[in-house]
Amino acid sequence: LQHGASGLEPLAWSEDHRVSVSTARSIAVLEQLSDVHSGGQDMVIHRTAVPAPSAACMLKVGPKKEVAECKEKFASSVDPTVSQTFMLDRVFNPEGKSLTPMRGFKYSSWSPLGCDANGRCLLAALTMDNRLTIHANLNRLQWVQLVDLTELYGERLFEASYKLCKADAPCGELGDFPEFQRRHSMQTPVRMEWSGICTTQQVKHNNECRDVGSVLLAVLFENGNIAIWQFQLPFLGKESITSCNTIESGISSPSVLSWWEYEHNNRKMSGLIVGSAYGPVKIIPVNLKAVKGYFTLRQPVILWQEMDQLPVHSIKCIPLYHPYQKCSCSLVVAARGPYVFWCLLLISKAGLNVHNSHVTGLHSLPIVSMTADKQNGTVYTCSSDGKVRQLIPIFTDVALKFEHQLIKLSEVFGSVRTHGIAVSPCGAYLAVITTEGMANGLHPVNKNYQVQFVTLKTFEEAAAQLLESSVQNLFRQVDLTDLVRWKILRDKHIPQFLQEALDKKIETCGSTYFWRFKLFLLRILYQSMQKAPSEVPWRPSHEDAKILISDSPGMGSTEDDQEEGTSKQANKQSLGDTGKGVDIDDTAEDSLHQSSDTGGREPMVEKLLEIQAQIEAVEMHLTREHMKRVLGEVYLHTWITENTSIPTRGVCDFLMSDDGYDDRTARVLIGHILKKMNKQTFPEHCSLCKEILPFTDRKQAVCSNGHIWLRCFLTYQSCQSLVYRRCLLHDSIARHPTPEDPEWIKRLLQGPCTFCDSPVF
Repeated sequence: LQHGASGLEPLAWSEDHRVSVSTARSIAVLEQLSDVHSGGQDMVIHRTAVPAPSAACMLKVGPKKEVAECKEKFASSVDPTVSQTFMLDRVFNPEGKSLTPMRGFKYSSWSPLGCDANGRCLLAALTMDNRLTIHANLNRLQWVQLVDLTELYGERLFEASYKLCKADAPCGELGDFPEFQRRHSMQTPVRMEWSGICTTQQVKHNNECRDVGSVLLAVLFENGNIAIWQFQLPFLGKESITSCNTIESGISSPSVLSWWEYEHNNRKMSGLIVGSAYGPVKIIPVNLKAVKGYFTLRQPVILWQEMDQLPVHSIKCIPLYHPYQKCSCSLVVAARGPYVFWCLLLISKAGLNVHNSHVTGLHSLPIVSMTADKQNGTVYTCSSDGKVRQLIPIFTDVALKFEHQLIKLSEVFGSVRTHGIAVSPCGAYLAVITTEGMANGLHPVNKNYQVQFVTLKTFEEAAAQLLESSVQNLFRQVDLTDLVRWKILRDKHIPQFLQEALDKKIETCGSTYFWRFKLFLLRILYQSMQKAPSEVPWRPSHEDAKILISDSPGMGSTEDDQEEGTSKQANKQSLGDTGKGVDIDDTAEDSLHQSSDTGGREPMVEKLLEIQAQIEAVEMHLTREHMKRVLGEVYLHTWITENTSIPTRGVCDFLMSDDGYDDRTARVLIGHILKKMNKQTFPEHCSLCKEILPFTDRKQAVCSNGHIWLRCFLTYQSCQSLVYRRCLLHDSIARHPTPEDPEWIKRLLQGPCTFCDSPVF
């Protein structure tokens, strides 16, 4: 990391496989990619950053002129309890003046998948000077701030005269120091957390109701209030904010926040778990208005009541299935000092049952970070001495117990200090922030902050999880596919058990997910067979270009020189044909090996050609399946003969052009469409010369004058513009939706890549 880690929980891992690291100058975002175009065995990470704002955040507590006068009054007060409290409180003085500047980030939180315009995760970021913003990565390389919630909430409070409801007593004067403190504490964020995506009903102008996706962001403030922002999806900015409601938690000195979402007999319940720096933990009811299928608690549920001065550092809520009670349940775990507090919540005929206890003897130092694998309920905790504990919940007749084991990072990385941990969405990796530990009893002079990745699953476990996945999306399981990728690149073959299990799944299931998984395996196998270049491909060559110089004035040329120059030029040309960055000596050695081992190289070439043929066959199958889906949409959304802008006739002819392709469903669908088209063809025309663009290739369209246009892989239209989109792994390209596109075409254009499930940018 370029700067030191900052904040209480500096690491967070999103559902779309991006790791955010809060540092003193920015949020470093590390995106894990399962690259099918690279033959290297190392983990592929794409790195971006969200910079911290340069200007300090000033909370809006009143008119600017009045606030400036009050600050000057408090700073020069003769009462030291007022002047010193004011001068040392960084909420009142974020710019610092003589104090160190409050730069960096305090906390970051990822939204669920499907919230931004590309269907990916949003990032909520809280700076050290209490600015809460939401960011999106829309154009792949740059993060854009969509909204500043601190500014919006301050304006709402200012308009409401800093009262939560109209019935409240009128507030005091800003010149009173307690009132000055109250106005700051009621808008100083402590933590924020996203809810799951829920569905709301929106009434249209013709009184029809349509379902709209929405997500909630709960913001916990210093005074115990909780603001719940409701955003319409996809979230585009200020205009996507539906509402903002503030509730009182009644908890003094709140420290942490988490959503409690419980489902029982198809009835969903929701609430907010709030922890205090003094020890108590309780669930606050949240009334979700106009949200389908949600019910709320009647009153708060106290999970831990004792004011034992053990601050609640982190809370995780894990949905599980109780094997003895035969119902779903919620496991709430909270880090309190060196202990882990757990609470099991399940609904029975008697009502809500609560079982709680503490797990002790885990760490000798306070827990600095905690994360949970929501797939199987495993919890990981770490203390600053480099020790990580793995806690596995085991259900009993009444409640549950934990089996825990120690993971010593010192055995892997040497003596290290840990500052934060996060587990990947499918539980394949554990990310750890480390710095150098003590050596010979001495602390290091300089600290180098690093993010280490530790594997938690074997290749066999990852492959089995991919085969039995209920998600059926390769992009959402990148951490698992990365382990499979590493294994194939290392062994240069696909394991027999995986090949047989996948072929059996393809035969028994009609899902294209297993075809995409097969394509992924074949592409990685193809890369493993490729010869690795001897040098890095981007490194420039420092060799001088050798040019035959003849008939130059003042230069004599002999036959020997000409022969030497010609041989050098031929050698250079053969070098260029072989590949960039390969030494001449290596090329000569290769030519010798080729002459001696021709018989050994021919099987390798044949193997590569065989794999390439298999890849093309799988790609063609996936293309045909998607073409059938596109034609189905065309048939459903056209009533009469009309030009849908999709080359329907071309797609139909392309599907039927192969005599070996015999799909009864496709033939019936094409028959209905051609009957509806009534002999109309509606061909595409080249925008440069107005000639017809024939549909002869699924990837590109070429007119009779030689103009080449790439085809959109989602709608098979030709992209006749200079701007288009590409999928994350550069598999395919897609066009941008236009205002005249009907809703069903826009819906098609929102889909992921048909080959690798990646989102499109």
